[in-house]
Amino acid sequence: QVQLVESGGGLVQAGGSLRLSCAASGRTFSRNTMGWFRQAPGKEREFVAAISWSGPRTYYSDSVKGRFTISRDNAKNTVYLQMNSLKPEDTGVYYCAADSAPYTTALAPGEYDYWGQGTQVTVSS
Repeated sequence: QVQLVESGGGLVQAGGSLRLSCAASGRTFSRNTMGWFRQAPGKEREFVAAISWSGPRTYYSDSVKGRFTISRDNAKNTVYLQMNSLKPEDTGVYYCAADSAPYTTALAPGEYDYWGQGTQVTVSS
């Protein structure tokens, strides 16, 4: 059974930092794109960042570019999201996701097959 488990969320003041982790189990994702999405209350789930299987190539939404960094450790089957200079508008539930198809780039929620349960990030002003 494949599981993605996020951790590292919490409450932080504006300008602060948090590091999210997503540990995968049940299969390896070393050949797969993994991503982070977030959902604020009353809003749709939106793309935050993604990382390819090699290179690695990274992709970011315009709203987080220059502040967030996605990385992965294939030996640990884990992906990370370092979030710096946090803003109140970054508040939401952050979800880790994995694409089951190898060697393909995935940026939209519908392209991902596995999802974590989410971790809450709250940025106070």
